Amino acid sequence: MTIKKKIQRRPISSDAGLVGLPVFLSRIYRARGVQSSEELELSLSQLQHSGTIKGLDEAVNLLLDALFNKQKILVVGDFDCDGATSTTLIILVLKALKVDCQFLVPNRFEYGYGLTPEIVDLAAKENPYLIVTVDNGISSIDGVKRAKQLGIKVLITDHHLPGDELPDADAIVNPNQPGCAFKSKSAAGVGVIFYVMSGLRAKLRELGWFQEQGIPELNMASYLDLLALGTVADLVPLDMNNRILVEQGLRRIRAGKCRPGIKALLKQAGKNIEQINASDMGFIVGPRLNAAGRLDDMSLGINCLLTDSTSEAEFLAKKLDHLNQERKDIEHAMKLDAEFHLAAFFENIESNKLSSSQDGKRAWGLCLYQAHWHQGVIGILASRIKEKLNRPTIIFAPASDNPEEENPILKGSARSIPGLHMRDALDLLAKRHPQLLSKFGGHAMAAGMSIEFINLDAFTNAFNDIVKESLSEADLESILMTDGELKPEERTLEYIALLERSGPWGQAFPEPSFDGVFNVLQQRVLKDKHLKLVLSDDLGGQFIDAIQFNSDWCRESLPNKVRIVYRPNINEFRGKKSVQFFIDYLESVS
Repeated sequence: MTIKKKIQRRPISSDAGLVGLPVFLSRIYRARGVQSSEELELSLSQLQHSGTIKGLDEAVNLLLDALFNKQKILVVGDFDCDGATSTTLIILVLKALKVDCQFLVPNRFEYGYGLTPEIVDLAAKENPYLIVTVDNGISSIDGVKRAKQLGIKVLITDHHLPGDELPDADAIVNPNQPGCAFKSKSAAGVGVIFYVMSGLRAKLRELGWFQEQGIPELNMASYLDLLALGTVADLVPLDMNNRILVEQGLRRIRAGKCRPGIKALLKQAGKNIEQINASDMGFIVGPRLNAAGRLDDMSLGINCLLTDSTSEAEFLAKKLDHLNQERKDIEHAMKLDAEFHLAAFFENIESNKLSSSQDGKRAWGLCLYQAHWHQGVIGILASRIKEKLNRPTIIFAPASDNPEEENPILKGSARSIPGLHMRDALDLLAKRHPQLLSKFGGHAMAAGMSIEFINLDAFTNAFNDIVKESLSEADLESILMTDGELKPEERTLEYIALLERSGPWGQAFPEPSFDGVFNVLQQRVLKDKHLKLVLSDDLGGQFIDAIQFNSDWCRESLPNKVRIVYRPNINEFRGKKSVQFFIDYLESVS
């Protein structure tokens, strides 16, 4: 089932401030809003100062109290890659400072997300003086209230968007909380805790504590590998601050100055550590860590990042790789299932019809549920369906595996498209229909929620109405933005290597992609699902290898000419390097 997409060129701003760059690279940067060469200086000296972060001083004081009074700190993390890297970073720092600390990550299948009262009760068994949340907590009203009842102090570090009410924590550090002047609102959870730990290090240095204790000063740059991984994997926009953190972290990883766990995960995937880029963090390392939180327990992923032992890291990386393969199998089965139920919807899209009927054919917002779907994989499925249909999509699965429940709680994972702020949409739905949503939280493009099964149909209708109010039919048109054509003289190994070095690329600073019409010289199918092509054009007469992974065209014979949207890369096989195209989209040219 192939949905035709509209190809558009990214608009290009003035190049007045960009000098000394190849024309095609200048064009790419300008299309991403870069106005001056200074914005390409991704050195640590260009990082935004922490002085404008609201709550940072209070957070540091809480941590100092625990440190000086030898009190226990318990870290409550999240079960995704950002949560894992955030948890690892703070535990590594606190242990270096000889603080009594440990971490607790809620099992998504037992406790759900965030600092809930149940998690606080579990944490209380360890008798902590202070609970620190990382990558969660901004919506944990009841959890903080329970901690207060038990006499436990709470420091919340988070980056998710707050609701109308903030928890009554002893300190909150979140760039998105009201009154915070810190400009990098796109910081990931690991970025937030990095700034908090940097603030703690600065205060201890000011007090002369390191010298007094005979402890080496912390080198915060040694944690940049975790910053790069967590920031890319969480798909936060790569503003300049995040690009600096990612670029500096990647440099350390390429130099081998990274956690044994990251090395082991890259080795397990067969990647050359000296050549990795941001995409490898997002598509190779991140999914393997996330698989632990999706199918098992994220403690496995955190321990892989925490260990200093190469052999233990490789053992844990292998377990994570097996879990990731299991996740892929589950996802594939769920995707086929979803596409079966959406077959009629695909037909409507292909014939340019809009339908608001039931059973997955609604044209505005999609809500899909099957009782046998796995709640750990619903976020990935929501992303896949959203990408294919360009519709805001929510995938639901049962919160428990008890088939006897009459009215089970459903967990939902939502993904949005430009024009619909998902968290705001859910907030509006909750205000209009207070009985439908048990809880929710998230970002503009992704969110999570819980509802009762009995409310599924009513929720689906209410969500569809809000999406319809928020979007126009033009918003639903699937558009691929490209950087135009890549000339034959720009398809050389030298130019593509320059392109790969010119990132980091990621969310809101997308990896360059190009479009063009090519002749199909050869076509074959690999592993029953990947389309391998040899192409040429009418300009330079080059032969170009190209591949489309998980292609919908594998069962079809292509015409002589095709239009493709592609990303060039350097392929190395048996010591020989060549330019190869990764095809993101393909359509026939009559």
